[in-house]
Amino acid sequence: MSNGTKWCRGCARDVPLSGFAADRNRGDGLQARCRECVAAYGAQHYRRRQAALGKTVKERVDVPPGHKLCRQCGEVKPHSDWHRNATASDGLSTRCKACRAVQGRAGHLKRAYGMTEAQRDAMIAAQGGLCCICLKRPAVHVDHCHQTGKVRGVLCFNCNTAIGKLGDDPDAARRVVSYLEGHAWKPTITAQGVYRQPS
Repeated sequence: MSNGTKWCRGCARDVPLSGFAADRNRGDGLQARCRECVAAYGAQHYRRRQAALGKTVKERVDVPPGHKLCRQCGEVKPHSDWHRNATASDGLSTRCKACRAVQGRAGHLKRAYGMTEAQRDAMIAAQGGLCCICLKRPAVHVDHCHQTGKVRGVLCFNCNTAIGKLGDDPDAARRVVSYLEGHAWKPTITAQGVYRQPS
C-alpha cells in the first residue's frame, strides 16, 4: 500500500484505497481484492450456483455512464428514457418509459374492460381494423356501455367521442339519423306556451 493505492490480487493493478471494501480481519483493514473483482467473483459464483440448480441467468451487460439496462425489453437506454424513483438505489424506475407505457395500457384494459390486449386485437381484426361505426378510420378506442360495463366494439376517436356526447342514448342517436336524412325534429306550438314534441 503506497500513495493512497493498494495492489489488487484479482486484477493485478494498483487501485485507490476507496476501491476496496473494509475487512477488519486484515492488517490494513481492507479486502485483498478491489470492489470490482469482488463483484465479478460474486456474479460468477452466483451464475455457477444457478446453473447447478438448472436455472438460467441473464448475462451481465456493459452499460455506459448515464445509461441503464431495461430488464423488460433488454435495451440499454439513456437516463432521460426513465422515470425517476427516489426509493431505487440509482434513483430511476426499474423499467424504461416505453415498457412502463405498454404495461400501463395493458393494465388499464384489464381494469377498465376486463380484457387483454390479445382480446382487443382480435376484436379489431374481426372489424377489419376499422371503426365499426364510420368504417373509415382505424379502430383504436375500446367502447363500452357505461351502465353494464359490456364492451361493444373498438371505435375511432371521433365516433367514440360522438357516442359519449350523446350520452349513450339510442333515442338521441335515432334523432341524429333522422336529422341527417332531412327530418328536423322540431316541437310544434299547439297553444301559447304549449309545445308538442314530435312522435
